Amino acid sequence: MSTIPADYLAVGLMAIVGFLFPFGGFLTSYFLRPTQDPNDPTKMRSILIPGMESDQSLYVRRLSTYECGSDPVGDARIEFHFQYYWYAIIFLVFDIAFMFLSFAGILVTEATAQGGSQVVSLEEVWGGLVTLTAIFGFMVLGVWYVFRKRGRIYI
Repeated sequence: MSTIPADYLAVGLMAIVGFLFPFGGFLTSYFLRPTQDPNDPTKMRSILIPGMESDQSLYVRRLSTYECGSDPVGDARIEFHFQYYWYAIIFLVFDIAFMFLSFAGILVTEATAQGGSQVVSLEEVWGGLVTLTAIFGFMVLGVWYVFRKRGRIYI
């Protein structure tokens, strides 16, 4: 039988790796990317290739937004039709519902494999499943209400 801190060791390790991996990438790119020369802002220097400097003064558009070589046209903020938000909300509702149902399935599997041992009793598992099924039912009713209220959702 494992202790509770030992059970959370994997979660803590994944949290540390999940933090260090992107942070390490940002830190590495910060130190290895070409930087501006403090004495001449039109020159770029690289730590990896000493002595290699590139003159950026001839490239006037170097600070503009890059869009495949084309000049940006219009505003970057565009309005989406409101019907797309319904799809996003429905996706989030079912994503959260299935996440909780998968956790409930894991509990049921563990409880039935151990024959209802002292870790989790079968009554607790079935009570949790009934609760999650009720929550899932309310979510389905909410999505049904959206479809009834809005009719069909067209793209």
